[in-house]
Order: sequence, then C-alpha cells, then structure tokens
Amino acid sequence: MPTFVSLVNLTDQGIKNVKESPQRFEAFQAMAEKAGINIKSVYYTQGQYDMVTILEGSDEAAMVAFLKLVSLGNARTQTMRAFSVDEMKGFISMMP
Repeated sequence: MPTFVSLVNLTDQGIKNVKESPQRFEAFQAMAEKAGINIKSVYYTQGQYDMVTILEGSDEAAMVAFLKLVSLGNARTQTMRAFSVDEMKGFISMMP
C-alpha cells in the first residue's frame, strides 16, 4: 500500500477541545481500520503543525477523502504521498 504523510493543524474547535484530542485520535484510528487504512504512527508536534501522521492507504484520492471526512471540523490536513528509499531507487533506475 502507498504511504502518506499528513500534516495536521487543529482548528479553533479542535483547540477548544484539545483535552479530547487523544480520544478523537482513537476514534479516528478505528474508522481508519474499517476503511482499510493503516496508521503507522502519529506524533503531536510543536511548531507550524500540531500533529504528523504516517498512514498507508489504497490511493491518493481515497486517503484525502477519508481525512476530510473524519476531521469533523477539528482539524485541517495537508496530505502528501511519501516514497521509501527503495521506491525512489526504482524511479531513478527508470530515468534515461
């Protein structure tokens, strides 16, 4: 499955209810499993983003749609496709 990195910013609503954030993550994780998405890791961060998640999913469209659906107004996400070193080696080997 492709890997994705999602940068998360809490909305005003999410910050207002920040004490519930770990429980919201657990609910998010349960929904992800039902949707066939594997959460490899999650980190609460300081700085420009409030959280970083590493996920595996079927494709870009499904992943972005899932993240938009489950944020429920508590977060905004920026999701990027990530490639392993081995995947990058494969791409480089195809270059002329």
